[in-house]
Amino acid sequence: MRKLLVFQHAATEPLGVLDPMLRQRGFRIRYVNFARNPDARPDVARYNGLVVLGGPMNVDQVERYPHLAAEVEAIREAMSRELPVLGICLGAQLLASALGASVRPHTVREIGWYLLHPTAAAREDRLLRHFDGSQPVFQWHAYTFDLPNAAVLLASTDSCSHQAFRFGERAYGLQFHLEADEPLIRRWLAVPAYRAEIDPSQMERILEDTHSHVAPALQLSEKVFTDFIELFSWRPRKKVVLENR
Repeated sequence: MRKLLVFQHAATEPLGVLDPMLRQRGFRIRYVNFARNPDARPDVARYNGLVVLGGPMNVDQVERYPHLAAEVEAIREAMSRELPVLGICLGAQLLASALGASVRPHTVREIGWYLLHPTAAAREDRLLRHFDGSQPVFQWHAYTFDLPNAAVLLASTDSCSHQAFRFGERAYGLQFHLEADEPLIRRWLAVPAYRAEIDPSQMERILEDTHSHVAPALQLSEKVFTDFIELFSWRPRKKVVLENR
């Protein structure tokens, strides 16, 4: 049985639609919720892959959330073992940080649905090839990251140039939320601390856009996540040493 390690930062931010896809394919999933157990230090070597989810904290808040530094080290360990790694939102920022890239507050807070523009490289990418031109995706972030050295940029939006990247063949960072269906998005919108980040005048628009865009987004997520799961069928080579960054 293949075992997946999942770093979670809030109970309200699970794997979403990716969870049943993994379970249907026989994966055993271990969630490590750092909000409940901030001192957890799971051994990446015991697992076949790693997913790092979003959360309400930021990469530069290590003093308040020391587990963020431990997560960065775990991400590096997973990549050195050539395990499949997927970072979503905060997880993508942690992946970028693990690769030595700068992560910082963005000039624009993206909350809601934004057109995602795949790059030319995305057409040849195992996961992002499923984007047929620009398509709306759900966003919720106030930080951005530089593209790590040797990483391949796969997508951008008009207001945020680094939205998706691949490092090597098995590590992906997605700033956006393909895992979120309509009930999960509505759940986020109902959390008082999350809701406080939104201009009240935009709430109705976000709900309307969610109703309009979520069905095609979920069709896209099924294709993208199916191909991510296929990465687990690759036989990893021996552990490699990443360059100091």
